[in-house]
Amino acid sequence: MSKKLKIRLLPNGEIQMETHGVKGKKCLDYIEILKKLVDAKITDTKLTEEYYETESEITTEENAEIRIDQ
Repeated sequence: MSKKLKIRLLPNGEIQMETHGVKGKKCLDYIEILKKLVDAKITDTKLTEEYYETESEITTEENAEIRIDQ
């Protein structure tokens, strides 16, 4: 699944952002990036189910490189 950001600019100047395809605490990194880009103050954070999921860090290529010599 690809990682996506959904950003909404509201008429009152508020910015809403949702992450999709970002598992675990990595989504919080995107909040910090947006905060720095637009010099924004974070007033509310709502965590989705994806926050509580884990993302596999090991790729198939990395698995192929693991060998046990006996």
